[in-house]
Amino acid sequence: MIPSVLPTYNRAPLNFVKGEGSWMIEADGRRFLDLGAGIAVNVLGHANPILVDALTEQANKLWHVSNLYQIPQQQALADKLVDNSFADTVFFTNSGTEACELAVKMARKYWFEKGQPEKVEIIGFDGAFHGRSSAGIAAAGGEKLTKGFGPLLPGFKHLTWGDIAALNDAIDENTAAVIVEPIQGEGGIRPLADEDLKELAHICKENDVLLILDEVQCGVGRTGKLFAHEWAGITPDIMMVAKGIGGGFPLGAVLATEDAASGMVAGTHGSTYGGNPLGCAVGNAVMDTVSTPEFLAEVNRKAGLFRQKLEGLVAAHPHVFEEVRGSGLMLGLKCFAPNIDVVNASYDQEIATVPAADNVVRLLPPLTITDEEISEAVSRLDKAAATVSANKD
Repeated sequence: MIPSVLPTYNRAPLNFVKGEGSWMIEADGRRFLDLGAGIAVNVLGHANPILVDALTEQANKLWHVSNLYQIPQQQALADKLVDNSFADTVFFTNSGTEACELAVKMARKYWFEKGQPEKVEIIGFDGAFHGRSSAGIAAAGGEKLTKGFGPLLPGFKHLTWGDIAALNDAIDENTAAVIVEPIQGEGGIRPLADEDLKELAHICKENDVLLILDEVQCGVGRTGKLFAHEWAGITPDIMMVAKGIGGGFPLGAVLATEDAASGMVAGTHGSTYGGNPLGCAVGNAVMDTVSTPEFLAEVNRKAGLFRQKLEGLVAAHPHVFEEVRGSGLMLGLKCFAPNIDVVNASYDQEIATVPAADNVVRLLPPLTITDEEISEAVSRLDKAAATVSANKD
């Protein structure tokens, strides 16, 4: 008999009932150090007082009105995102998947309105993850995402990850846009080198092709800048964000230049819940905290500390780990041992991590993790690795 919750997840046998900062409390009372943060979502940790106050204050005023009306909280958050990014305009969604849907529509509508309706093709890269909607799986193209869900949405082409040289040859008269994650998350914490991202942006500009960045996982302070592409000194035309922007409340957004968004006039897109007062109240509180230079400097400092300790961990367990990869507090342990063995051994040490492709264990802690918690995390990972090594022998 099928369970009442559709069984599409391979869930760990854990029931967390409370969260405090970087910690999750299991129903049986065990305290787990959280290095997953809801898959890069809880940027300010669990039950952060700033977010609790913002949500409670708004909940006592107004929950939902729909986008039939002006929403002051939405306007305030849009202004903050515009002031702190390349963008001129913002559309709010409930998730990264919905942000992908709009990014694809926006790119194609742009060229339609420019009198070039043949420009519908979007070029992506293997190993990508852009959500699980029809556009998202077609944009990513991997068999794990697409198998059994055909016919796929047409108009997508895929290149080998990191093969920027192939991009020039792939672009033709039908190319509307290129979509890329500055750091692949689900794909195994694979960063695109700054020089490659610069070259990719240059190729798009030279060929009059829109650049769509997917910063759903790597954005909102995760790498030590508000958005990961800032390290390369480039700007996209369209950008998808979600996860961290809501700090745990379902919220996403598409940021765009005025030119790229020019085709999206009244009636071309909408969302019942997107940008509602509750979500935007929390999003404003997240932005007010994460976007400050002081906060981002602390992310960078802690990222350096964490990486240094993880390099020591890899050196101590050369048969379990191959390397540390990633940027900021979006880090991954590339494993020799099966990554799921490391994840499960970590659960036994009461620490939560996230598996990814390419045999990687993702480490995505709250950006508020303390130095002491970083040390404790590496200590527990060390014990987990020792267990994996012993079982292997």
